Amino acid sequence: MELKLLMKTARMAVIEICDGNKFETENEFTIRVNGETYMTTGRTVVSVYGLEPNTDNVVTVIREHSTEELHFHTDLETVTLDVKAFGAKGDGVSNDTPFIQAAISSCPKGGRVVVPAGVYKIYPIFLRSHITFEIQKDAVLSAFTDRENFPILPGNVPSNDEKGEYFLGTWEGEPAPMFAGIITAVKVKDTTVCGEGTIDGCASEENWWFEPKKIRIATRPRMIFFDQCKDMRVQGITVKNSPSWNLHPYFSKDLGFYDLKIISPKISPNTDGLNPESCKNVNIVGVYFSVGDDCIAIKSGKIYMGAKYKTPSKGLSIRKCRMQDGHGAIVIGSENAGGVKDLLVEDCEFKNTDRGLRIKTRRGRGKDAVVDGVTFNRIDMDHVMTPVVINEFYFCDPDGHSDYVQTKEALEVDERTPELGDFLFKDIKATNCHVAASYIYGLPEKKVKSVRFENVDISFTDEPVAGVPAMMDGGDPMTRCGLFAKNVENLELENVTVTGQEGQAFIIEQ
Repeated sequence: MELKLLMKTARMAVIEICDGNKFETENEFTIRVNGETYMTTGRTVVSVYGLEPNTDNVVTVIREHSTEELHFHTDLETVTLDVKAFGAKGDGVSNDTPFIQAAISSCPKGGRVVVPAGVYKIYPIFLRSHITFEIQKDAVLSAFTDRENFPILPGNVPSNDEKGEYFLGTWEGEPAPMFAGIITAVKVKDTTVCGEGTIDGCASEENWWFEPKKIRIATRPRMIFFDQCKDMRVQGITVKNSPSWNLHPYFSKDLGFYDLKIISPKISPNTDGLNPESCKNVNIVGVYFSVGDDCIAIKSGKIYMGAKYKTPSKGLSIRKCRMQDGHGAIVIGSENAGGVKDLLVEDCEFKNTDRGLRIKTRRGRGKDAVVDGVTFNRIDMDHVMTPVVINEFYFCDPDGHSDYVQTKEALEVDERTPELGDFLFKDIKATNCHVAASYIYGLPEKKVKSVRFENVDISFTDEPVAGVPAMMDGGDPMTRCGLFAKNVENLELENVTVTGQEGQAFIIEQ
């Protein structure tokens, strides 16, 4: 057993317990903080609260006959500002937005803004650099839903020299006027959003989820939106009932998301859990997802932003997470015109999602839409309908059903052609699958470069539900299909077992 310090502030720390388990263990740990028993838990990522600033601390983890200690020093803290001292009431009725915003605007570098227990009705809140924003236990930031009073982030704003632009609002990978996120940060550095409290978007079919594709004034807000930020951390909080995507970091880097709960109903439209878009160096550890769309969707712009800024999402690490419900556990695309590179997913659990890994791309995404260096290692799946889907004929956008996008004949490779590189699936166990073990369909003119399955065990449920594994023209519903792969240059299978399928276990056309 090894202990790792994932992050710390002046008042808390997040510890990762590395013992070979994934999201949680069968046998619980006892956690002691500075000699005092703090909790008993089976979670492998643990948050410790109630620490003092600028002090030495010892966290001890005890399980059966194994004991490990982690020593660390908490950060300095210049000041603590309580939002109630600025006039916030937390009564669940009053508009507390200006008072919370005043506390944030008044907080000096290295300071902490505290939201104590209570229900605080708010419109979007804007963060500033070098502070900690702590939503404490039993505190709820409860969002208003009348869009007429939400601030709008414009799409691209031309610069005064008429050469550049300033991008703010975005929708599905392209510039667009967007309502500000419930928590918004623009060009903010070194700030933490943390605590044991909740951010509730209060979305429902009576407001944001009603006719969700119809744009009224502007596109729907995210719950947390980071635009062009650096060194940002989100920890501990529960995020629920989002109007659209829950967490959306955009053209940002050096980000950490730890020990979160991201929850939206199964029926909620476009409530993706966490969508890094054109982001670099992102750690997602110990997060629980249960949402109405994809749990994590990695993006890099649809066409314009990807082609102009050529900024891939790169260097992402996802581990010790549980994806419970949702369309896809880990999704790349379809808005990936800037590419996605160096993705490592390990020690995670996927339960009741439609797909495990899902790649969505198509002709027209462009030559910079390169997906490469994707590794899935030590993943457990249960009741995932299709564990692996790689689809280069995804029928999104107005031209999605055109002959250019959907023809299975080889076309000329040009600047519109995307590219899929190397994919490794190792030590994967998937039980109670329904539709297909794996469904891979590459472009005939530019095949998927390399897919390797190593130590993969997939078994089907006795009572499967028919489904379409990939959203493409000609995709028919199926049940208990084995491994289907077409247009893959190099497909390697080592110690791969598929049981309970109907017909052939492996259907491979290279």
